[in-house]
Amino acid sequence: MGLWLVNADTLAAGRFVVSPLAEATAALMALSAGSAVHPGERAWLDAHLAPFRARVAADPPAERLCEVAFGRSWIADFLTPCPSGEAGLTFDQEVRRVAETPPERARADAEVAYGRPLPPDLRGVDLGAVATELLSWVWKSTVLPDWDARRRVLEADVIARMGELSRGGWAAALDNLRPGMRWLGDGRLQINTHDYPPREVVGAQLLFVPVTPRSGWVSWDLPHRYAIVYPCAGALADVAAGPALPGAIGRLLGDARASVLLLLDTPKSTTQLVALAGQGLGSVGGHLKVLREAGLVGRRRVGRSVLYFRTEAGDTLLAAPPHD
Repeated sequence: MGLWLVNADTLAAGRFVVSPLAEATAALMALSAGSAVHPGERAWLDAHLAPFRARVAADPPAERLCEVAFGRSWIADFLTPCPSGEAGLTFDQEVRRVAETPPERARADAEVAYGRPLPPDLRGVDLGAVATELLSWVWKSTVLPDWDARRRVLEADVIARMGELSRGGWAAALDNLRPGMRWLGDGRLQINTHDYPPREVVGAQLLFVPVTPRSGWVSWDLPHRYAIVYPCAGALADVAAGPALPGAIGRLLGDARASVLLLLDTPKSTTQLVALAGQGLGSVGGHLKVLREAGLVGRRRVGRSVLYFRTEAGDTLLAAPPHD
């Protein structure tokens, strides 16, 4: 198995961060695969898959790059630089790491992912430049238009993971973070089920990076930084395009308040709701107060957190069929 040996200090200093470049890379992988995992991704693919295929068909090196760089068990390293952990970096700032990859190193990385010598038509190509142009197209055309909504989903996932961490420790926060990943205890973090030698991660910064597509990978800047990119929780990923409001309920409660009620399909904290709904803390708090007074929402304390949930009356209201 892929095993990381993580000491207590490194684990305690671990951070969850959001990376625009990681989101764009995960989107590129989803477009290259051409298959959706959840309904939200299906709608996104329906909108963007044909333009993406036209884009790469007009750029043979980009099309070939997609064929060779995403291997069965490895992604070309130059495509997945380890995030710096610095807050607020833009996509353009992050993608410079890809653009600055020396051509010979990018080709070597692609060859490792491909598992055999590169095709002749890629051997003299600056794959870093090709990847930068393609990632920039994916970012601007398919991610940036709904980046605010995606970022709220990612931030909500981070908040939820931090809540799990405070309640149940690293085992609760990291188990099944991505397929094959488990916290084994005693400083042992199983990254995946591949037969790789153990890697000692001591005295380094450890980053956890959510993305909305159903993909993930690991990366590192040896010896000081490691990152685990993981798909955020499915229930959150499904709302990446925002909740679909029942028209009559929106008119009855107001769209903003109805959005909060709709998001409570699973218990959530006020902070999670703020991140997901894209509304201010005061507004969300006011909506929750009205919904509780109406008997549509309840609340309970779990450890240090207060979680809100839909009551049976709230479920019934949302499930009611429309009338002419």
